[in-house]
Amino acid sequence: MINGIKALDRSLRWGMVGGGGTSQIGYIHRSSALRDGNFVLQAGAFDLNAERGRAFGVSLGVDANRCYPDYETMFAAEAARADGIEAVSIATPNNTHFTICRAALNAGLHVVCEKPLCFTTEEADELEKLCAEKKKIIGVTYGYAGHQLIQHAREMIAEGLLGEIRIINMQFAHGFHNEAVELQNESTRWRVDPRFVGPSYVLGDLATHPLFIAETIVPKLQVKRLLCSRQSFVKTRAPLEDNAFVMMEYDNGAVGTMWASAVNCGSMHGQKVRVIGEKASLEWWDEQPNQLRYEVQGEPLQILERGMGYLHKSALTDDRIGGGHPEGLFEAWSNLYRRFALAMDATDRGDEAFLADFWYPDVHAGLMGVRWVEQCVKSADAGAVWVDC
Repeated sequence: MINGIKALDRSLRWGMVGGGGTSQIGYIHRSSALRDGNFVLQAGAFDLNAERGRAFGVSLGVDANRCYPDYETMFAAEAARADGIEAVSIATPNNTHFTICRAALNAGLHVVCEKPLCFTTEEADELEKLCAEKKKIIGVTYGYAGHQLIQHAREMIAEGLLGEIRIINMQFAHGFHNEAVELQNESTRWRVDPRFVGPSYVLGDLATHPLFIAETIVPKLQVKRLLCSRQSFVKTRAPLEDNAFVMMEYDNGAVGTMWASAVNCGSMHGQKVRVIGEKASLEWWDEQPNQLRYEVQGEPLQILERGMGYLHKSALTDDRIGGGHPEGLFEAWSNLYRRFALAMDATDRGDEAFLADFWYPDVHAGLMGVRWVEQCVKSADAGAVWVDC
């Protein structure tokens, strides 16, 4: 159980690129990183507007001299300090991730990056190789995977309780962009602009979340090929899609489906993952993240609850308060940041035995998401044809 004691014997010196006062996700990064004391915020390049970024950093308690106008200046200045940052989080628009990740690794920093890491498999391969060369990690903020019951589902499947996996149904389909809200909302506008988000909208922004959860729950399955159809119902978003359907075939003969949408009117969030085996099924819904449905054929439905003693010990490791009390997305992100800290420390110590059995959303997970989106776009743009993965 997590009780506020630091996972390490010290706090990692940490900085941020982006995540300023107008950011949608800057606060959850800071709250999650700082929550258990495993990181301490020492520096930042928080905003494209240097003065605004400096004022924001100072308001957070960061020394004004360590609030930098851009990431290049920050990396160079911090590298020259005996107490310079050891890790950095990147919370900037998608088109900047690859360049900043590469610069951070070359500066000898561990990285936590928003997804996607980049736009192409070649770029993702380069980052994975650079992590190995520099002996640093990239953690990817697939934040929903930090929910406790995701880990329990993984253990149930590993124990064979579902039998052979046959079907995986995934979706992330909300309704908040059913109209061209980006015309009035600046923070949404860049998400539907190919200059900033690359070749896709909902496939990259939404679908990669349940895709990674499925990969976490059933890690041994690999997508063999897929077929994607995508639509731009709000026509001004073309060529980017605001709705997409993907069919997948796995290497064990299982099949999968993905529905990603921002035009599912009335849906608050709509992220679900259902794994169907020969004996039973599991279903997790992010609007009820403290429950996991376990359905055995011919038996009554079981609702497994977060924080209960019957859960696997690996799930209870991430418990923050006893069963019956709800935990949410901030707790899930905090669990991931704790894992990032442990992975950074083990990497610096060269503890390969620890890392061999330790799970977190790493650079390879980021690479797989980039490759999947790339193949979805390839399939859709060729007229919804099957493509190998």
